[in-house]
Amino acid sequence: MKKIGLVVGAMLLLVLAACGSDIEDVTIMTGGEQGTYFPLGAALANNIINEHVDGVNAESVTSGASVVNINGLVDGDAQMALVQNDIAYYASEGINMFEEEGPLSGFHGIATLYPEVIQIITSADSGIETVEDLAGKRVAVGDLGSGAEANAKQILEIHGITYEDISEEYMDFGTAAGNIQDGNVDAAFITAGLPTGAVEALRATKELRLVEISSDKLGELAAAYPYYTEFVVESSVYGTDGDVTTAAVLAMLVVDEDLEEDLVYDITKAMFEHVDQFSNAHQQGTNITLDSALDGMPITIHPGAQRYFDEQ
Repeated sequence: MKKIGLVVGAMLLLVLAACGSDIEDVTIMTGGEQGTYFPLGAALANNIINEHVDGVNAESVTSGASVVNINGLVDGDAQMALVQNDIAYYASEGINMFEEEGPLSGFHGIATLYPEVIQIITSADSGIETVEDLAGKRVAVGDLGSGAEANAKQILEIHGITYEDISEEYMDFGTAAGNIQDGNVDAAFITAGLPTGAVEALRATKELRLVEISSDKLGELAAAYPYYTEFVVESSVYGTDGDVTTAAVLAMLVVDEDLEEDLVYDITKAMFEHVDQFSNAHQQGTNITLDSALDGMPITIHPGAQRYFDEQ
């Protein structure tokens, strides 16, 4: 009887091991903890995929955001990521910051999500009122190689400013806001959904100004880089003196192209059947809708996601 018990126990362990091997691990790269990607990526992993997609163990991780995330997918460090749609396009075409590497492959789109607003923030008493006023100043331009940094370079370029004209500092959003608070930098470029946690934290202790981009310059920006659109930050968002005109791109979700079609279908289905989990995590989650899921999609859609959209 003892031998039979041992045999049965061994068989049970083998069955459990086999069941465990059927679990697909999915890592989702997000962004800094005070940005918008982080809470939305956590909601996607914990409240949508792990709760509503069988056979998957999803985990969200912090990262340097868009450019880092694209490279992470290509290098096999993750299976899904949140990125800016302009950065996904540049990677697929091998242009701008990806020119040296050439076109990258290995990733597809699932959906576009919400507007990511370029916010040029400074303290109200800094004397900085226009983009041109950034010349000669200490400016946080985002993490090195990030989407925010790409936006900073392009916006400065349209205004005739290069890094030689400023003292550029590479910082994530939270660090940049803290350095404005401490007086170590004069302004910061932040590309994120509204309201952005880092900006709200700074606003709690310091009166802020958002630097406006003129309509003429926005036209030049869109002509040079067609994924930019004009966006108005209403005064109610951060309690500024008035509405501020700036630029925006779109956040999107990308996925390893080798992830199984059925799995991506199930994830896409779960996302749009439980979009309330996104809005519970961050205000920008209210902008994630099935109706706008393919707006501004700059790359090939994964077959699993396309199958779901075709059924709607």
